[in-house]
Formats: sequence, structure tokens, C-alpha cells
Amino acid sequence: MTVLDAAPRLERVARPRRFLMCRPEHFDVTYAINPWMDPSRPVDRQLALRQWDALKAAYERLGHRVEVLPGVHGLPDMVFAANGALVVGGRALGARFTHPQRTAEAPAHAAWLRAAGIEVVAPEHVNEGEGDFVVVGDLVLAGTGFRTDPGAHGEAARVLGVEVVSLALVDPRYYHLDTCLAALGNDNIAYYPGAFSAEALEVLERRFPDAVLASEHDASVLGLNLVCDGRHVVICPEAVELTDRLAEAGYVPVPVDLSELLKAGGGVKCCTLELRA
Repeated sequence: MTVLDAAPRLERVARPRRFLMCRPEHFDVTYAINPWMDPSRPVDRQLALRQWDALKAAYERLGHRVEVLPGVHGLPDMVFAANGALVVGGRALGARFTHPQRTAEAPAHAAWLRAAGIEVVAPEHVNEGEGDFVVVGDLVLAGTGFRTDPGAHGEAARVLGVEVVSLALVDPRYYHLDTCLAALGNDNIAYYPGAFSAEALEVLERRFPDAVLASEHDASVLGLNLVCDGRHVVICPEAVELTDRLAEAGYVPVPVDLSELLKAGGGVKCCTLELRA
């Protein structure tokens, strides 16, 4: 086959986004509420701050707008801003956390969102925001099994007027959907098959036949906890094979090291809540 016979490379198009982040000024690992957390391992907060600053700068270089939610003393996981809400069409379903250590994060997020002119609906069911809700175009994929209550899926559909598809998670290492599945723009996803029930895999294979699949290694370094603007993929540098697969599919990888935040089980996406108008 000649070069002229080869299929043309798909041109991916970036869309400017608006993100909410929270600087890890109070970041620490003083309790364990997921398999990644070990309070006996020391945390270098200054390194975490530098890595977070690099992530914010990467978004801004790509043309995205970043808002900053002030952190609160005593809430070390507040840096993981994605868990604070799900925002679609300028309306938010607030979070209701599973673990008491994070309960106070929800009102802090809600207050900021309301001050920004976003209507916030208080949830009836436990949900951890974009941790378990992944928006793919007009569709919301919703995880359950470890954190978010299945009843929150129907609640999100009613409150936000979107189609919600439930997916059962089965591996405790991937306690949130955003640790094992990522949106690649508005029409495709990347995911790690080993994190899902057989029924969930059938749904994913049917709806996303061209999905990018991640290896166990790349999932284990939270390579799927990424952010894609339709063209650029901000991703951890350790996910080498996944990075190559994304590049082959026409995306532009942007590696950002968040290894210090990984000590609490978080990565790029965990730090990033999208504010959808």
C-alpha cells in the first residue's frame, strides 16, 4: 500500500472549556478511603502544589479558562474538584459524599457555583459529581458500585434533562468511573475493560465500538483519569501505551505529572470540574 492509498488521518478539533480547580494548599493523606491512600506515606505538599500549578498552566496554554475554588483547612481532598458537582447547561447537581471526611466539601462547592451564577440543585442521593458522571456529548455515563448510589443516576437525568446510562464498577481500585473511563470529546471514550461488570461492558462495546482501550498497567497509574478537549489529551506521563494509542487515533497527548496527588488516588481529571454553560 502506498502513502496515497493510506486512510487520511482524522483531524481532531479542540473546543475551549471552562474548568474549576482547587489548589492543594491543604492537601495531605491523613486517612484512607480508597485503596491508593496510605497515611504512613509522607506527602510533599510543595511538590503537589508545583504539579497542580503545572496542570493549571497546561490548560491555560491550550486556551481553556480556569476558575479557582478556595480550599478549606481540614479538607485535604478538596483539590479533587471534579467530585463537587455535575454541571450541564448552566445547572448543577450538587454532590453528596459517601465518606464523612469529605462531607463538608459539598456546601463549599455549591456556594461557589451559586456565586458564579450557576443554579445548584441539592441531591437526594449519594453522588460524587464528575467522579462517577462522565459527560460524552449529550450522554452521561454514570458509575456505581463503590461510591455513587444508583438512585443518583435517575436523579441526574431528571435534574439536568440528560440521558444517563448506568455502568457497574467491580474493581475497588477504580472506585470512581473517572478512574477507569474518560470522554474523548463528544463522541468517543477510552476505558479499561477490567473495571466493569459484564453487563456494563456490553453497553460500552455496543455504544462505543471505536473506543480506545487501556491496558491494566496504564489504568493502574490512573492514565484514564485524563481530560480531553476534543483534540488535546492531558494525561499522566506514566501511561505510555495509552498515550501512544491516543496519538494513533489522532489526539495530541499533553503529559502532566501529578504523582504526588496520586498518593490520594487522584489524577488530572480528579482535579478538574468542567463548568458547562
